Amino acid sequence: MAIHLHEDRCGESVVHQEAVAECLPSQLNDQVVESLSESFKALADPTRIRILYNLSKRELCVCDLAEILGMTQSAVSHQLRYLRTLRIVKGRREGNTVYYTCDDAHIIGLLQMGVDHAMHVERDKGNVHDS
Repeated sequence: MAIHLHEDRCGESVVHQEAVAECLPSQLNDQVVESLSESFKALADPTRIRILYNLSKRELCVCDLAEILGMTQSAVSHQLRYLRTLRIVKGRREGNTVYYTCDDAHIIGLLQMGVDHAMHVERDKGNVHDS
């Protein structure tokens, strides 16, 4: 009998009690799942990825980010507000200018892992493998 890995259902309706018993005690609580989901939502938007990538390099103001990204200050400000709400970025006021930095090293770590993965996938697309 061939195994089709693309099928989502078990071929037999058998619960592997040992596997279930091993996983059950360490389930994530709802608050952790919700927080993680929000973090991934923040990283799911191309503009926010670009903002965070640039802020991971250095402190920048809205004007700087707008210039780098080729966007309006209003559009950048809207995304920064979302990221501030999630405590992923923070601002520091200097006179009339607010400078933004990343406020969550974990998110930047996820972003960097994602960038590394995407670059790896893109490199592999360029290689032809003989079968």
